[in-house]
Amino acid sequence: MKIGSIRRLNFEQNSGMNIVLLTAMFLTFVTACVAQNGQAQGHGNGGAYAIGLWGDLPYSAVQATVGVTNLIADMNSQELVFTVHDGDLKSGSSVCSDSVYTQGLSYLNSLRAPAAFTPGDNDWVDCDRTPGYSSLAQLDFERTLFFSTPFTLGQHQLHQEVQSTPLCPGVGGPTPCVENRRWTVNGVTYATLNIQGSCNNLCDTAPDPAEYAARNQADIAWTQQTFDEANQRHSAAVMFISQADPGFDATDATRAPIRDSKTLAETDGFADGFKDFLVALRQQVVAFKKPVVYVHGDSHYFRIDKPFLDEQGRRLENFTRVETFGDHQENGTNDVHWLKVLVDASSREVFAYQEQIVPGNRVAVPAP
Repeated sequence: MKIGSIRRLNFEQNSGMNIVLLTAMFLTFVTACVAQNGQAQGHGNGGAYAIGLWGDLPYSAVQATVGVTNLIADMNSQELVFTVHDGDLKSGSSVCSDSVYTQGLSYLNSLRAPAAFTPGDNDWVDCDRTPGYSSLAQLDFERTLFFSTPFTLGQHQLHQEVQSTPLCPGVGGPTPCVENRRWTVNGVTYATLNIQGSCNNLCDTAPDPAEYAARNQADIAWTQQTFDEANQRHSAAVMFISQADPGFDATDATRAPIRDSKTLAETDGFADGFKDFLVALRQQVVAFKKPVVYVHGDSHYFRIDKPFLDEQGRRLENFTRVETFGDHQENGTNDVHWLKVLVDASSREVFAYQEQIVPGNRVAVPAP
């Protein structure tokens, strides 16, 4: 909730002001002040609440006009404390016209709950594929359009902490990485990270090693600072949301980079834009000990698993990878669905997952 101007109250003897109204106004003000400081209150018994995760949508005209509309209506029908879109507002081969971004902004602002967002490679990195467009210029445009304030999008808004240093490259020179955000709700800390597919801007068309190096440094710093804050707040868990599937081992060559799960070095011969981040993340996950979730899109395959190993090859039991639903037009499938996450800081694992198959978007087996 944005804190607007607070009207001065004139307490006159015969004003007839109801004490119940004053109490309600006071509680609203206190709640807003809490949100202003980067925290929000959840709903439900014992502080339990639900959030919504989605991304890699829309990729076609049908999805843009029907599928996403159905998905947003489905999310709006449920009590969610906030939602996050993990990037890719369009397909990688489509033109990066202004209408793509304004359409995405309209989607996010039509969500009833606060709507967070992190950019995807299709939104900016892959814009180099189209003559006349610059990936860095498109990222600057997204920063201006989606991240101009320290609040989420959506019909209700949540205050977020915004990364200010280290700086990221922009067309006009170094600029704050304002897309990296952090917030805490009822004892759980959340953060977005600008980590991209297409080798994190080290491959595909017009790779940019300088841009990658600066942004990667910022992402690693934001990751470490997020764990620091979670420890200071005594948070029960941490959830990161980004676009890229970095690959965690050698088992998923059809969908992600393959790497040595112990050293975290990529072994497929492609440029590795993720190793340094993964090494830093693993160190923090082991030290934190409590549940850590990494949410991403990119490879378009809904899954919840535990692919992260330590240097000795032992599974990190407190780490969970969550990949949101994503378009699979090449298979003739729709996959315009979302993931509901139940969050309870007092529970042992903190997060529980419920995939939400939107009835109006079912293709192979229509809704009963």
